[in-house]
Amino acid sequence: MPLLHSARLPTKASTASADSVSVMTDLVTTRTEGDVVVVAMDDGKANALSFDMLDRLNRALDTAEESARAVVIVGREGRFTAGFDLSVMTGDDPEATRTMLRTGAELALRIFMSPIPVVLGITGHALAQGGIIAACADYRVGANGAYKIGLPEVAIGMPMPTFGAELCRDRLSKKWFTRCVQHAELLTPTLAVEANLLDEVVDMDQVERRSVEVATQLAETVHPGPFRITRQNLRGTLNETVRTGLVADLAVFDVTR
Repeated sequence: MPLLHSARLPTKASTASADSVSVMTDLVTTRTEGDVVVVAMDDGKANALSFDMLDRLNRALDTAEESARAVVIVGREGRFTAGFDLSVMTGDDPEATRTMLRTGAELALRIFMSPIPVVLGITGHALAQGGIIAACADYRVGANGAYKIGLPEVAIGMPMPTFGAELCRDRLSKKWFTRCVQHAELLTPTLAVEANLLDEVVDMDQVERRSVEVATQLAETVHPGPFRITRQNLRGTLNETVRTGLVADLAVFDVTR
């Protein structure tokens, strides 16, 4: 099935893989379906990217890169992620704020340069760092509904860090780049496809299954070695540029309250 054409798929409950293996953590669930590791975030709230969530996502990606040929990251129903933990980002410890920003930047760049394909199941709102992560993945399946996807930083008193701007510039359509990044315009899932923050939109109960389907097709299609080399050829220069400027980028980051 071509990647850009979705099909009506069975619900998650009816399609548990016979060889599926599950491992539970308190914030992140991982399971294996064939050649794909599925990583699910669920903090019971907005799926904020706390230090703990960021650490567990990195551990899950370690597992995927060691054992799989593709990875899916999904959120909880109604929320993919609302971005960084605001208690840290707007707190009184600027060093903690910058540490969180650096950790989030490194996660985004890790996804951007992943040696295996990364598919996101955008199960609702994807805001701020959530929007930046969406710009980094290979393929993004969004949920149909009254959800907002985008980059509200300048509307909530934060500058868009250079790393986020450049990663979004690489992926967003030219028509939408200024509107999303400079003007903080939030998008419906349908408009997010037009802006290239999503690749397709399906019903909520189909997001995870469709994401696994796309990841499985990628795992079967691409050869691991050539994929890694091509990743470096396509994205390596931008990755190095962003990493080189990251210290200076974080040094000027501030929050206007």
